[in-house]
Amino acid sequence: MQTHDTPPLSPEARRAAHETNKLSKRLHRLVGQAISDYAMIEDGDRVMVCLSGGKDSYGLLDILLNLQQRAPIQFSVIAVNLDQKQPGFPAHILPEYLTSRGVEFHIENQDTYSIVKRVIPEGDTMCSLCSRLRRGILYRVAEELGATKIALGHHRDDFLGTIFLNMFFGGKLKGMPPKLVSDNGRHTVIRPLAYVPETDLERWAEHRAFPIIPCTLCGSQENLQRVQIKRMLRQWDQQHPGRIDNMHRAFAHVVPSHLMDRALFPFETIRPTGEVNPQGDKAFDEDDDESCATPTAASALPAEASISLAGLRRSTVESSGT
Repeated sequence: MQTHDTPPLSPEARRAAHETNKLSKRLHRLVGQAISDYAMIEDGDRVMVCLSGGKDSYGLLDILLNLQQRAPIQFSVIAVNLDQKQPGFPAHILPEYLTSRGVEFHIENQDTYSIVKRVIPEGDTMCSLCSRLRRGILYRVAEELGATKIALGHHRDDFLGTIFLNMFFGGKLKGMPPKLVSDNGRHTVIRPLAYVPETDLERWAEHRAFPIIPCTLCGSQENLQRVQIKRMLRQWDQQHPGRIDNMHRAFAHVVPSHLMDRALFPFETIRPTGEVNPQGDKAFDEDDDESCATPTAASALPAEASISLAGLRRSTVESSGT
């Protein structure tokens, strides 16, 4: 509340406060929606938040702590950091920050840095081995601490980056699940930031002044394929606003009959039944044809023009005899 002794805010300060309030509401809404959509957190859960010292995990912890205060269920949060013994790592920063927030935390000390540097030749990608070592340790720590959920700080752009990496370099249409049981079958891994754009987390980290700790392993490798994919997505988002949102929504709208995976759809056994099937093949797919146009041209079409265009398509099909 503003008092008589407090000078009035400048228009710029008011605008900044308004934008920050909008950002806060959006972040908490998106995280809450993801948790609800995928039943990530249940009553009585003990959520282990993996805190690396980067903006994403800081943001995840911060938002979960805020949601915890107003959630209709009871759950506890414990922050866990894996100190990998990287040279020059400021080991005091996270304990000081977590103590100031009144958060229960655990620092796990394991020298995985030396293992990665010894095994991986200089200049090669270190992410795979580093990730496997970290994940195995965190699974063990989760058991020791009695955690029922392991929360990771992957955001919307990580989901998109993963599916492109798998397509470009792995030959798989495989993304990053918002919730999944670990490969050893003993832990539930959740990603509450699944709907959150990275740019929002960057702005939130700046607003909250998180004490960011840079990574000197994979975080320092600028030639990583993931870094290149990230640049590509950022460029697309700048050139074609809305494209990233559409791609992200596609994750939850999969049509197996229109892909090529024989394990997901029985291509070998399908036969015509004579019954109308909305998911069947079409001579003209309305959605696909319209998506080929530039956004400005498509959005400029009035309703009557769209109807005329649909009629033209039907006439073309009939006259061609197909």
